[in-house]
Amino acid sequence: MTLTDMGTETGASVAVTSQPEPTIRVDNVSKWFGNVVAVNEVSLEIRPGITGLLGPNGAGKTTLLHMINGLSAPSEGEITVLGEPVRNNPGIYNRLGVMAEHEAVYGFFTGRAFVEFSARLYGLKDVPAMVDKAIKAVNMADAQHRPLGEYSRGMRQRMRLAASMVHDPDVMLLDEPLSGTDPRQRIEFSELLAELAAAGRTIVVSSHILEEVENLAGSILLMISGKLAASGDYRAIRAKLNERPYTVSVDCSEPRRLAAALVGLEGVDSVAVDSEGRVIVLSKHVSILQHAIPRLAQDTGVRLERVEPLDDSLESVFGYLVDA
Repeated sequence: MTLTDMGTETGASVAVTSQPEPTIRVDNVSKWFGNVVAVNEVSLEIRPGITGLLGPNGAGKTTLLHMINGLSAPSEGEITVLGEPVRNNPGIYNRLGVMAEHEAVYGFFTGRAFVEFSARLYGLKDVPAMVDKAIKAVNMADAQHRPLGEYSRGMRQRMRLAASMVHDPDVMLLDEPLSGTDPRQRIEFSELLAELAAAGRTIVVSSHILEEVENLAGSILLMISGKLAASGDYRAIRAKLNERPYTVSVDCSEPRRLAAALVGLEGVDSVAVDSEGRVIVLSKHVSILQHAIPRLAQDTGVRLERVEPLDDSLESVFGYLVDA
């Protein structure tokens, strides 16, 4: 997938310095709905490139994105995009590309008609040319004349991305854009977004799955329960996660025999048998454990019934980061 000729209509280029100024500033922002606090005193800065906005469902990611794109006003605090307040500022909207989490498309629209509709809303002059470029960028030219109702979820996501970028925005806010896409489509998404970011755009990708942005985002923002739990370089945070011990539960026919074999395994911090006869293993090297348990079970004549991580959710990961 390429982005050939997807420049601005004016032909202007965007200069990217080694330390660019923040494109998005969120200053002590809170948002509540009645007695429910959705976002709680969040402050952050986002610069050109790809930033992953991560957190479990209900963490406040979508609410924060709605405030950044001007759909919702903060209860407290201030948000600026490209140096301007975004709420009730029509001039800034044409510089934003927004892809909402929930689909809002008419099934009878063809893919091309859907993107054309978006282009007209943005008041583009050369609608056919810009639509052609956007659809080509998401590799959907062959399916552009088919109704959206006949598309797979992944195809609709790609055409929705085309509609959100048809006006060549400086800032793109994408809420769960990888939902419903297959592995190949995710690779194509990543390549396209990397190319857009290399041209100087600011792209925020929201997801509740850490691994979805592993090879995509240079920096990440981790949210939990409406608060910012961690932020910064992805690799640095990932390294800290790799220091976190994981708990794995094993149901088997001979728990004490398997536990005795696991005690001497490299990378195992502790082994215990609980009151229900399950083997509980604490280890910082889950990959080693995953390969070792079946081998040890075979060597010791133990029948495995179930192997399950007990704390692999994003919420438990965030809790570990906050404690750390």
